[in-house]
Amino acid sequence: MAAIPSAFDQPVYVTRPMLPPLASYVERLSQIWSSGWLTNGGPQHIALEKALGAYFSNPNISLFSNGTTALVTACQALRLSGEVITTPFTFPATPHVLSWNKITPVFADIDAATMNLDPANIEPLITDNTTAILAVHVFGTPCDVEGLQTIADRHGLRVIYDAAHAFGSRIHGRSVTDFGDATMLSFHATKLFHTAEGGALVLRDPQVKNQVDLLKNFGIKDEFTVLMPGINGKMSELQAALGLIILDMVEDEQARRRGVADIYRQRLGTRPGITLPVVQEGVDVSQQYFAIRVDDIECGVSRDHIYDEMKKFNVMSRKYFYPLCSDYIYYRTLPSASHACLPVAHKVASEVLCLPFFGALTLNDAHRICDIIDFIVSK
Repeated sequence: MAAIPSAFDQPVYVTRPMLPPLASYVERLSQIWSSGWLTNGGPQHIALEKALGAYFSNPNISLFSNGTTALVTACQALRLSGEVITTPFTFPATPHVLSWNKITPVFADIDAATMNLDPANIEPLITDNTTAILAVHVFGTPCDVEGLQTIADRHGLRVIYDAAHAFGSRIHGRSVTDFGDATMLSFHATKLFHTAEGGALVLRDPQVKNQVDLLKNFGIKDEFTVLMPGINGKMSELQAALGLIILDMVEDEQARRRGVADIYRQRLGTRPGITLPVVQEGVDVSQQYFAIRVDDIECGVSRDHIYDEMKKFNVMSRKYFYPLCSDYIYYRTLPSASHACLPVAHKVASEVLCLPFFGALTLNDAHRICDIIDFIVSK
């Protein structure tokens, strides 16, 4: 039997937020203190919106206090109603925003390779009440955007993308935010690019951008005019200031994560029963997560066993996304939530394990994690 690997002295989590040099943030804070402007579209907010507009080559971007509020607002701005087809393999925020808008989520099964919505499973679910498709670029792997748009165009549906994992993901050189009617980005601290808390909508239509800007600020047009019932979803100057610094760090962070990914692929790629993230021709993924899949029969041990055993070595992997959203108490009675309707999603949810993946993780640390997995599986 192989020697027992040493445990990490401190817990190693799936991700760790990038933090800039404190002096850089203090310099930005000094500008805020000098202006006395803390929210409501101040100089930092304007600068970040412009910088992200340049990053995505699209000026129709609206910043939010968080990604969930952004997605709720997108549903309002696009006037969605009735039923929206979405994935069960996602974070709860995705179906929750539909419920908050009194929309019924209809779960469609996913593609076994990409773990994204499978266009082949969508069309049979479309009814007279269907108004949109809400798809997720899971783990930063882009959806089949052409397949989804073809179906949407055929049936007159809107397409919204939850790109919480996909900051920087590109398809043949084009940002994933180029596709669909609206794309939500999450800037939560766990994300590649973050503002501690925050989010954004990238929109195809500038008129929808104007609508979104009104909705996130109580529907206020000017000092005396309120056009519609809106909410308070604005990003603060403190968040925007952090984002302006973090944006300059993203490219280096992605490069460091690619180094970790290379080690995971080299060390785990030949082990029976372990499937690595799909590699698609012409696609650049965000490097948000590194998710392996464990087939308990071929591997000899289950995903859950590896998950539990890794904790003994202070490695805190995550079973993203388990259970499926369709198994939540609130959704499980929906006809589309039936296990029989979602066989691929249930299989994937029982196999996926996200490994520690962040720029501050050293290459030696990545090798140690692979040593631990090797030991667990061999034992």
